Amino acid sequence: MLNFALPDAPCLPILRGLAAERILILDGAMGTMIQTLDMSEEDFTAQGHIHGAGCRHTTDHPQKGNNDLLVLTQPQAVEDIQLQFALAGADILETNTFSSTTIAQADYGLEAAVHDLNVAGAQVARRAADRATAQDGKPRFVAGAVGPTNRTASISPNVNDPGYRAVSFDDLRIAYGQQIDGLIAGGADLILIETIFDTLNAKAAIFAAQEAFARAGRRLPIMISGTITDASGRTLSGQTPTAFWHSVAHARPFTVGLNCALGAAAMRPHMAEIAGVATALTCAYPNAGLPNAFGQYDETPDQTAAQVAEFARDGIVNVVGGCCGTTPDHIRAMADAVAGFAPREVAA
Repeated sequence: MLNFALPDAPCLPILRGLAAERILILDGAMGTMIQTLDMSEEDFTAQGHIHGAGCRHTTDHPQKGNNDLLVLTQPQAVEDIQLQFALAGADILETNTFSSTTIAQADYGLEAAVHDLNVAGAQVARRAADRATAQDGKPRFVAGAVGPTNRTASISPNVNDPGYRAVSFDDLRIAYGQQIDGLIAGGADLILIETIFDTLNAKAAIFAAQEAFARAGRRLPIMISGTITDASGRTLSGQTPTAFWHSVAHARPFTVGLNCALGAAAMRPHMAEIAGVATALTCAYPNAGLPNAFGQYDETPDQTAAQVAEFARDGIVNVVGGCCGTTPDHIRAMADAVAGFAPREVAA
């Protein structure tokens, strides 16, 4: 049973107050921005000096592409990207910890670094948030990013053995708990369970978050964001947006919504469906359209912002931001585009 008797984090009434006044802005794509830096293997490992919390982590696995590692080896680069998003208008900055679980980091041989990755990820984002606030006086909040992992609890990866599962609920719960403990220790204000393609994974993350909150003695606001993977209008594990909401509503999330996989135009009907049933605030952060043949995103900031503005005009969002392909320019254009619209009214 989820424990809602814990005291709420101090940021919650502030967030609720701001969300009642205007549409809040989430940041954009960290991965897109990291790609522009064209880092080498040596950049990712800092010439092999992977340090965290006073100890050195060693691995013989290649690390290029392990973006989460950069909070330990290139923290200034990550902080500068997050600062750009904050100054572009983002109220909420995501930590660079999408894959910072033992399950995901096993691909890089860095399972032992998970606590340090999450603590550092939250601390780096906090520094960026504080720098932005020092410049313009606007409060910023850090959302601890919790990705789905690269395994699914509901679907067999073996077509010849449909009953097989590569991961169990408890495997996920333990891994997520380690991650969320680190995010809380690093100073995250919220927990963002995102890019959910399998709601059973998300349920494990929600359970783990509640256990972590009990250990910390306070309950952080939870943001929950699913992914509609194709034109079927369902998640990979087969849920409609309405079913997805009812599956996670027990967590009493601060926000619920969708991100990734789709551009804003394709995401809109699914967000409208969630907005019609959810008793939480709604959050949408689409990709900058669909990728081209080279995996790049061609949608301009003005194009993305114009589509997101329709979400606001139709009263279906409380928080907007960007996923794959979105830059600080996209976030700035979105913030400007939705500024004149009232936030969605939440049904009692």
